[in-house]
Amino acid sequence: MLRFDRPHQVLAIGVAGLAGFVDAIGFVESAGFFVSFMTGNSTRLAVGLAGEQHAALIAGTIITVFVVGVVAGSLIGARAGSRRTPAVLVSVTILLGIAAILRLEGTGWDALLFLALAMGAANAAMAGRDGSVVGVTYMTGTLVQMGQKIANALRGEGDRRWLHHFGLWAGLVGGALIGARTVIWSPVLAYVFAVTLAATLAFRAGWIARQAA
Repeated sequence: MLRFDRPHQVLAIGVAGLAGFVDAIGFVESAGFFVSFMTGNSTRLAVGLAGEQHAALIAGTIITVFVVGVVAGSLIGARAGSRRTPAVLVSVTILLGIAAILRLEGTGWDALLFLALAMGAANAAMAGRDGSVVGVTYMTGTLVQMGQKIANALRGEGDRRWLHHFGLWAGLVGGALIGARTVIWSPVLAYVFAVTLAATLAFRAGWIARQAA
């Protein structure tokens, strides 16, 4: 988060919120698998290999599709150059739109795979000021950095920069909470909301890029 200027920090929190929202959809719809949290799926893959082959197959398939999404998002971002973030988020919006259409047609598992593809691509959206790409769909590293900065502050060697990491984590958790409540109430509406949120973030990213040009 510290690699971003303020507008991109806010945008990153928004993308994390989208990731949480979409991950909650995937978790509820698949009865316990993730579409953005691949650490959880990796554990499910390992446990499945030990005794539940069908679960291992599902987890492995989602992981593979997610990685394909990361590759695709990275290629799109590299080609877009200075407009990396809006270009990738437009791609995410399109993929979520396809997932919504598939869900409307009743092909739930195909829809989940497109959710995973979209979340993989979303990890290529945010590039820091040093050019490095920062993943925003998983929080373990964010929480570790937050804890380290809190420790530095307690020793009098830091400042309140841990709040940036807390904001990213809170964005994902908040998005997941809203996503879970929405998908339980109306799965189709949850997909539509995800597409709308992604489109809003893409529009905001485009506006930021134009301001910086």
